[in-house]
Amino acid sequence: MYKSGFITIIGRPNVGKSTLLNTIIGEKVAIVSDKAQTTRTRIRGVKHLPDAQMVFVDTPGVQNPQNRLGEYMQKVTWSSFDGVEALVVMFHGGEGLRKRDEEIIDSLVNMKELPAVFAVVNFMDHAPPQRVVPLLARLGEVKEFQAVYPISALTGEGVETLLDALLEALPEGPQYFPEDQFTDQPERTLIAELIRESALERLKEEVPHGLGVEIQAMEQRQNGQLEIHATIYCEKESHKGILIGKKGQMLKDIGSAARQEIQRLLASPVHLELWIKVKENWRNSGSMLQTLGYIQD
Repeated sequence: MYKSGFITIIGRPNVGKSTLLNTIIGEKVAIVSDKAQTTRTRIRGVKHLPDAQMVFVDTPGVQNPQNRLGEYMQKVTWSSFDGVEALVVMFHGGEGLRKRDEEIIDSLVNMKELPAVFAVVNFMDHAPPQRVVPLLARLGEVKEFQAVYPISALTGEGVETLLDALLEALPEGPQYFPEDQFTDQPERTLIAELIRESALERLKEEVPHGLGVEIQAMEQRQNGQLEIHATIYCEKESHKGILIGKKGQMLKDIGSAARQEIQRLLASPVHLELWIKVKENWRNSGSMLQTLGYIQD
């Protein structure tokens, strides 16, 4: 019997949803950073097994939206488990139970129809007992959770046990994706996200929240090198200066690191050209959200 189905991962920001997805798939499907709002859209990753296909859906962190981009992100999150076979709700073992966690639990309790729901406590590799023990006890009280799984998404500890439980919850079904496909993200989207990840890793405070990346052009040269032109959008002139850096060093560092990741992804030599443009308040602009692929026509 061949089994298949869709599994959505939700939780508040920075609980390790994207890290878990990448660990399960074995490829970088979603970018990862310690900044909130790193994941902005629905990302599917495909886990291929000899007798099953598990399609995981990573989602933006649950939070109160502050702009149109935030509103879109929350819409994506709460609509992402319509019609799925299982739902993974992630919590941060190192931080314990937070107000946003309780809000997520309350939302699930009040829903009339739910798929199979599994609670996952991440960061167990360095979770202090005074925080994780009350968290585990609270989650054990929630009847909507079929089980609670302590894991480390980074090291992989406990992930196989979770996968076994999720596989058990899947019905008999078709193969949705070819065996060599590990995500439904277009190549341009993956490249744009790798550039944004490189910037997120190097920037602090409010700058990362206002960054968007657009791939302007991609062309294969005769020598086999892929030439990529991309624009990084920010919301303030002061942010532009930070992105460029002294003598252009920050932009060079962002581009160099992104190029290496893109080459690994595509298994091809890459020439990457980056530009910086200021678009004030672009996260509230419908046209810019469409340009960057967050909102479809």
